[in-house]
Amino acid sequence: MSASIPPVRPDQDCRSKSSWLKASFGSVWKGDWFRSLLLAVAGIVVHAPALQGQRIWDDQYLSHDNPFIKSPLLILEAFRHHLFLDSFSAHYRPVQNISFVFDYFFWNTDEFGFHLTNTLLHAGSGVLLYFLVRNLLSSFLFPNRAIVVRRRAERRLPWISNTAFLVAILWVVHPAHSAAVDYISGRADSLAFFFAAAGWLLFLKAEATTRRSIRATVYGLAAGSALFALLSREIACVWIVLFIAHLMWVEKKIVLKRRVGAVICCVLLIAIYAGLRELPEERPTAPAQAGWSAPVRAMLMARALGDYARLMVCPVNLHMERSIVEPISWRSNSDWRKAISVEYLSIVGLLCFAVLAYGTCKRGAGQRIRIFGGFWFLISYLPISNIAQLNATVAEHWLYLPSVGLLIFLSGWAVEIPRRWRRATGCAAAVAVLALGVRSFVRSGDWSNEETFYKRTLAAGGNSGRVSVNLAQIYARRGDYPAAEKLLRGILQSTPDYPTARNTLAAVLRLQGKKTEAETYLKATVKLAATARHDYPRTWLAALNLAQLRHEAKDDQTALKILEDARVSYPNVWDLVSFESELRRVKEGPDAAIPIVEQFVRANWWHHGAVLALGHLYAQKNDAGRAESELRLASWLDVHDAESLRLIALMRVGQKRLDEAVQLQRRAIARQPDQPSQYVLLSNILEKMGRVNEARAALAQVSRLRALAATSPSPSL
Repeated sequence: MSASIPPVRPDQDCRSKSSWLKASFGSVWKGDWFRSLLLAVAGIVVHAPALQGQRIWDDQYLSHDNPFIKSPLLILEAFRHHLFLDSFSAHYRPVQNISFVFDYFFWNTDEFGFHLTNTLLHAGSGVLLYFLVRNLLSSFLFPNRAIVVRRRAERRLPWISNTAFLVAILWVVHPAHSAAVDYISGRADSLAFFFAAAGWLLFLKAEATTRRSIRATVYGLAAGSALFALLSREIACVWIVLFIAHLMWVEKKIVLKRRVGAVICCVLLIAIYAGLRELPEERPTAPAQAGWSAPVRAMLMARALGDYARLMVCPVNLHMERSIVEPISWRSNSDWRKAISVEYLSIVGLLCFAVLAYGTCKRGAGQRIRIFGGFWFLISYLPISNIAQLNATVAEHWLYLPSVGLLIFLSGWAVEIPRRWRRATGCAAAVAVLALGVRSFVRSGDWSNEETFYKRTLAAGGNSGRVSVNLAQIYARRGDYPAAEKLLRGILQSTPDYPTARNTLAAVLRLQGKKTEAETYLKATVKLAATARHDYPRTWLAALNLAQLRHEAKDDQTALKILEDARVSYPNVWDLVSFESELRRVKEGPDAAIPIVEQFVRANWWHHGAVLALGHLYAQKNDAGRAESELRLASWLDVHDAESLRLIALMRVGQKRLDEAVQLQRRAIARQPDQPSQYVLLSNILEKMGRVNEARAALAQVSRLRALAATSPSPSL
């Protein structure tokens, strides 16, 4: 008689399915690939509104006009220059320029590609932070265990990975990092973070590797990554300090010889970095703020700490051009009461410092974690604390690295939370992640276009002259000259010597036909430039605009004199050289213009615009050999330049070398496929060769592009 099989009850079947689903989800959740995917998706989603954003602030220069991003041939040249050419800023960030080289190569001038790279770098930094924090937590909890043994402990104690993931995702979605991610020019922060975190993790990977050859290779990659971090942004020096502190204080299971070797390697990397910084020409430093005595600096340090603590806990008032200096509060008691919110930041800063001190002194399982988190925050806060002069008193993107220290400090408290409270803590953390993510998404929308950005910045309290001038320029481009003029006159009432506002107002007056008043402003601004150039960039614009006014008045002699004088003070400004050479070309012919442009090109061989102009001049002089030489160099200095190839093709047509002309013009079209004029020239060449059908096909492309342009919506401001 066969044994009977008892039937499975429905409730048992449901429980088994529920258990299987729960186990499957738990297995997926614990997987590093899944958590990495979540971090990447979170980083991309919260910053998605800015992906279609316009270029804002310094983006126009760094990611569009910057001559060093136009060709991979200029990668090494980027190491010989500061980040900004026409500025007294001493920022040395060649890796940032190199990253723009790749963006320009693949995306040309499309802002989307540049924004996408920023977002992916931030998301990648979040993934690396997850693995780094997990290693750091296990090193503090198991200080007497080797790295390989700690890896096994991490698998047995999943809360370590959970805590590391929470730190990473809170950091990824925090809206204070918007200016480092949504702002194309803010990429230096995420570049330095990405390479520094990668270098640290590579070092740990090398320590866990047994094969000597592989270990040496990974060590080399770690050192290279650290050097890239230093060449991305100066804050990477703090990463080196953090790495050395952890290596010597915590990682005592690593052989002393290797630890000392790592420290020596770090010193050598900083020496290499310092040597590379000597390659650009020396620039004068800005003078220290008058009246900023030691007590005032101490007050500003406390205020800055309070502002950063407020931003981390409640990031509701986010904007560029932040400041903790309120000069009006020193006038009277009523003004002090108006600025009392800034005064209270000192108290908040002192309270924040007290909490950090208490956390590091309180004994418990998480004390070592809190000590290191507090050290991380303070050592990365010190350079931005106003102990030394920077270009601002506070800035949101400066929290990119210090915020990690605060989160690690908080994780030191989380270690000591009783088991019965951990579920509630996890729920609260999930709510915080959601709230911060929503706020970050909204903040990212501020970067959608220039007008939105500047208006919201002003509304949030970022009331600087630079913001207002940029908004006035938008009004002027739109043709709303009265609104632009009103805004600019308001700026000059408070800062009458602000050259950018004066130049912009003169341009607006000129566009309204008020040329006499515009010229008066420009003449006074030219006189102010000798002193103002040390505090403001692009002060040469006043001379250029004044020369243009004289040219419009048919007074080219005076215009040339203005440009000659300006060129003495600003010898490496192409805009001045370009306008002067064009005036001389029209007035006296190409022979008069060539020496000026040649002199500039000899000093700046990498400048595509200058080399292209020199090729133009030689072509007009009928010097085909020199013209082709300069034009070919121009085509190499900008991988998307089609004008140089078009000019060489025209020269080939004149030489009756039509086959070569066709090849050159097809290359020009490949670089500039959306320009109808390129197809017109190709059609003309093909027609000369008797290839009528191909010529008609090229003209059909012209009709298609013009029809497409007619049906495309106009871009909104």
